[in-house]
Amino acid sequence: MSATDSPARRRDAERFARSALPLVSRTFAISVRMLPGELGRSVLCAYLLCRIADTIEDDGHASPERKAELLGEFLRCLDDAAVADAFPARVADIQGNAEHVQLLRHTDLVCVHFRSLPPRSRDRVAHWVREMGRGMASFVLRHPRGLRIQTVEEYREYCYYVAGTVGCMLTELWREHGPALSAARYDLLWARCKTFGEALQTVNILKDIAADAEHENAIYLPENTLVAHGSSQAALLDPARVTENRAAVGEFIALAWTDLDTAFEYLLLLPRRALAIRAFCVLPLLYAYATLRELTRTDAMLRPGGHVKISRREVKSLMVAGLGALLSNALLRRLVASVRDHPFTPLAGEGA
Repeated sequence: MSATDSPARRRDAERFARSALPLVSRTFAISVRMLPGELGRSVLCAYLLCRIADTIEDDGHASPERKAELLGEFLRCLDDAAVADAFPARVADIQGNAEHVQLLRHTDLVCVHFRSLPPRSRDRVAHWVREMGRGMASFVLRHPRGLRIQTVEEYREYCYYVAGTVGCMLTELWREHGPALSAARYDLLWARCKTFGEALQTVNILKDIAADAEHENAIYLPENTLVAHGSSQAALLDPARVTENRAAVGEFIALAWTDLDTAFEYLLLLPRRALAIRAFCVLPLLYAYATLRELTRTDAMLRPGGHVKISRREVKSLMVAGLGALLSNALLRRLVASVRDHPFTPLAGEGA
């Protein structure tokens, strides 16, 4: 433990981490509250570290070289308290979402929180955050004028670094802190954990196509796929190319359905006695199914300023229904089948 980590500073770091989480992800804040003790603390800290790396990557003003340098320096914060304490001053020029930037400028406190985790948790979180950060840096340098994915293979590689790594990290934390998993059950989870993260990432990418292109200078739909359908990344938001772009999106909607179904199998494989972990996983999956359903019915995400989201009413209904079905795989299957077809609200006759 660093000599700078006094009990008072550790308490400050804990308070900051818990207060920062709902500001940078309201949905994730709901899920992480369901995880007890050191598991909850580890997942909370891991999320904030990943968000810090993501904030550096997303800055639309810093040069690629500057972002890659800062990502490397951020990863050194995990091993060196002095580097972590100096890091907020090093990122004073980074711009972006106000809450995310505020988190970035308190990296030192997040690292204090990180250093307070149990040694094994610290080791696994650091491993996967490094994997993510190095992957992000490679993409930043590969696309110096803004992220422009070229092929489906490159798209898969990107999703692995920014989201598949998270699925792997969580699964290792489940083994560390959750109810005992047999070797066979763990192997089944491990075979699906990367897809668990990547499925959620693909849905987020699809719903934010316009926002990412307009505000983040990032286009994730591969150029090769768009060209195959008679369009291009340059014409992604062109009203005259909506039909062609919609056809390209359709390929990734199909990919998302397949990956979400694998992610759902991951949830069903979690032991029923791991109730808190099931609760953590079920909500983002249900919201992703509902969002993907809406993406199949609209082209709003392909129009300037357009976005796709599910209603607050459905969000609340899915929270109640999802948590109520946790102990029954049969009920969870019925719930997912319903959400795939139509909005899930009490008025739809699906007792929430």
